[in-house]
Amino acid sequence: MKLTFPSREFDEAVAAVCHGTASDEQAPALNELLRSDAAARDEYIARAELHSRLASEPDLFTDANKNKMTSLEDILPVQLPRSAQTRTRNSALALAACVAVFATGWWALRFLQPSDRKGTTSKAVAMLNRVVDAQCNQRDETPRLGAPLEPGWLRLKSGLAQIVFYSGARVVVEGPAEVQIVSASEASCRNGKLTADVPPQARGFRVSTPQMNVMDLGTSFGLDVKDRRTELHVFKGSVEFQPTTSAAKQNLKEGAGAVTESSRPTKLITADPVAFASLFQLQSKSSAAEVLRHEQWRAASSRLDDDPSLLSHFDFEQADPAEWRLLNASGRKKAVPDATVVGCQWTEGRWPDKHALEFRNVSDRVRLSVPGEFESLTLAAWVRVQGLDRQFNSLLMCDGFEAGTLHWLIRKDGALGLTVLGAGPGNVQIVASPSVLTLDQYGMWTHLAAVLDGRGRRVAHYINGVLVREKALKISPPFRIGAAELGNWNASGFRDNDPSLIRNFSGAMDEFCLFSRALTADEIHALYSAGKPQPDSVAEWKIN
Repeated sequence: MKLTFPSREFDEAVAAVCHGTASDEQAPALNELLRSDAAARDEYIARAELHSRLASEPDLFTDANKNKMTSLEDILPVQLPRSAQTRTRNSALALAACVAVFATGWWALRFLQPSDRKGTTSKAVAMLNRVVDAQCNQRDETPRLGAPLEPGWLRLKSGLAQIVFYSGARVVVEGPAEVQIVSASEASCRNGKLTADVPPQARGFRVSTPQMNVMDLGTSFGLDVKDRRTELHVFKGSVEFQPTTSAAKQNLKEGAGAVTESSRPTKLITADPVAFASLFQLQSKSSAAEVLRHEQWRAASSRLDDDPSLLSHFDFEQADPAEWRLLNASGRKKAVPDATVVGCQWTEGRWPDKHALEFRNVSDRVRLSVPGEFESLTLAAWVRVQGLDRQFNSLLMCDGFEAGTLHWLIRKDGALGLTVLGAGPGNVQIVASPSVLTLDQYGMWTHLAAVLDGRGRRVAHYINGVLVREKALKISPPFRIGAAELGNWNASGFRDNDPSLIRNFSGAMDEFCLFSRALTADEIHALYSAGKPQPDSVAEWKIN
């Protein structure tokens, strides 16, 4: 007996093994097929897993009317005939042989994908939504706009910041301030000024200070926390507050307020919205700051275009979004032509009045052509990842596998990858970073860069101006781009019909630079700083 996959005979043989009824012919035939056919092994693993799960839950399909079922004590043990014993032994042998064949696959299924089995988790309870002229006391790794925030302290030296809690409450903080995010529905303020806007869905949102605890009852309120003194102002609705020196709780209505000081009785006051005017102006101040930041980037971008090593600079500043050409703003634009947009949709970029290209479909791409050969190359792009849907997600990939070309991409696990192709069969180098693009970074503008240094014999990956991986370069120059694509890949010259060849990017891009030299680490960081949605001072936050 000879089995093929897929086939009805294969289905029957697997079912027989799972149920212990495989015949003398089915068992060896299945073993032979599993040794030689990877697809059959994968299917067998999946079915064996399903059978194991169902068998481990005997009550899953129990008759709802249990009273009518026969008791186990009434079932007499049955001695299997010799032929049945032989089939059972053959089934066991088949299963043992199959386990030996696909042990690696089984191990990967059960142990190498814990996130798929348990689900992805996050400790974040809020997000940093808006900032204006925000600065803090220390220069440390900090959250960026849109970043999810885990419980911890945020210390703001000056400026304004808005935190949106997952409960729906919105808190605006004015520096100097120290605010602790406790949970999705609770915060603590050690000092500083804040306002809280609490919708009905977030009713019960709490803020504590050294002098009082405040719980909203559907309201908008403000707190001004100083040494040994807290002022509470209710602008809308009502709140319940309790001084830390008393067990009594009190309610305050719209227009009322209270002051608590250490060792002094609580004093009732009239709410003063004027004292919090700067916090109420966050929206308009933030919009003005975004316009200013965009203009600052335009000035830096214009200076960048004068760099003689800048081969292509797509700034996505299209005057007419209906135009299907993507203009090369570089000073070398006469030598390196404009690119062509295929599919894609125009969307909002890093700032509300800036354009970006969104890649959604398998057909979306930007076709470009860069003539010449180079000793070194640097690639840099601002991207907003919406999902890593493919095993390999293209950033820039040269057509096919010609010698001297390269493939710049993001792997499904969030690692950055650069493949460099040399002359001759098998002469290829793949340099991958650690998994630096995580789920909580999706939807945020991120700066990526890759340096291919033929003179210094190195390959380097950067994210947001920070070096994340550097390796010795084993492929000798010259390198070239030729015909290539942003956000997709034309796999010309590839003979096999491999599903992984579908490598379209899912997300948006609103700037791309290609240099004919290896930029230094300082230059990469300068590119990031000049293009980040907010200036350096905004991100100077400390979480601990």
